[in-house]
Order: sequence, then structure tokens, then C-alpha cells
Amino acid sequence: MNRTDRLYALVEDLRAIAPRCRSARELAARFEVSVRTIERDITALQESGVPIYAEPGRKGGYAIDKQMSLPPLNFSPAEAVAIAVALSRAGDQPFGRQARSALRKVVAAMPGREGELARELARRVMLVTEPPEPGGPTRPLGAEGVSRAIEEALLRRRVLRLDYADAKGALTSRDVEPGVFLGGRGGFWYLVAWCRLRDDVRVFRLDRIVNAAVSAERCPDRPLEGFATEVPEMIVRGTVLDQ
Repeated sequence: MNRTDRLYALVEDLRAIAPRCRSARELAARFEVSVRTIERDITALQESGVPIYAEPGRKGGYAIDKQMSLPPLNFSPAEAVAIAVALSRAGDQPFGRQARSALRKVVAAMPGREGELARELARRVMLVTEPPEPGGPTRPLGAEGVSRAIEEALLRRRVLRLDYADAKGALTSRDVEPGVFLGGRGGFWYLVAWCRLRDDVRVFRLDRIVNAAVSAERCPDRPLEGFATEVPEMIVRGTVLDQ
């Protein structure tokens, strides 16, 4: 990357995470140059009028004025996470880096509350890193509306009421507290949730959920790590939005 491209990329990177900051060391690693080179680049940008300022302290770094960001976009938190899930399947395909950069800009330009909701939802969507089998079957997502109900319950932190059929077809009704939306293993999607019927964490396969309804009851706070014990080690722990 030549210096002109790097200066432009520096501004875009800082704008994507504004008002948060990045240290010179993080930027140097990101652009594969020395810390001194980053410091010279930042000085050149400041002298040209770009509103970059330094945040002092151990967790400080360089930040750009939020007004340099794009105006708020009408992306919902679920739409932002959907883009991240799609990009996660792209791996290192051509234009993958540019696509991830575009996603960071989308999230950064969302209104503050919406952006935070998107980040929280992304933490609860996990993807198996195993590549799908060539020509493998496409697995059903379950009854109509089930996936949307789970998305809404995760986003609003609401209790879900499920009618669930086990492997033998026996049907039970349960109230569950959604924890993680897990996708990819064997082509299936799963909900990892606290089941009030079993008084423990359980994993529900989407195609076995006959019905799902979002209740008005807010879920109690349970650490996300408590659900991860039911999740295989081979997954990505959280969908990346803007890192």
C-alpha cells in the first residue's frame, strides 16, 4: 500500500470506529508499518485539516471527530448482523477485506443505540467454522416464523415460548431464555437457551421447533459464557461486526 492509499485508509479506519480510538501500535500492525510511520501519517493528516485527536492514557490512541462519520443509516441491528453472517462465509475470497471494511462503516454510521444493539446481537450469533460438505443438503430452518421469533427474542432479551419435538417426535411446551443462535454444524441451526422446564441450559434444533412466540417477559441477566458450555469448541465465538 502506498502512502496516499494508507492515509486514506487510516481516515476510513478511524471513522469506522468513531468515537472510539485505536493506538498507534494497533494501527501499525493493521497497516504493516512501523509505529513511527503511523505517527508521521497522523501528523500529516492533522496538518491537512483532518480532525484527528489523541486520547491520553493506557487505553488511549487516535480518534476522529464523529462528525466525519456518515449520517445515520436505516439499517436495523438484525440487518447488520445478517451482513456479518454472510461475510463470515466468504473467508478470504476476492474483495473480502473491502467487504469487511464496508461493514465496519455501516455499523459505525448507525445511530448509537442501534449500533450497540447490533454488537450485542452479534455476540449471540455463533458460527461453526467447519466447512460444509460439498453438495451437502440444505437443512430446514423450522416452521415459518420460528427464526424471526428467535431473532426478536435475542434482540429484545425476551422469554420465548416453544413447542418442541425431540428426536422421537415427542412434543413438549417450554418457556426458554435465549442465549445463543448457533449455525453451521451439519447444515443445521440451533438455539442454545436456558430451559425453565429442565432448569438448565438446553440446545434446540430449529427444524424441531414447531412453534415459537415472543413473550412480554424480559429475560433475567445470565452471563453469555454460561451458554457457551453447550457449544462446540470449533465455533467462532461471536460474529465480528467492526473489529
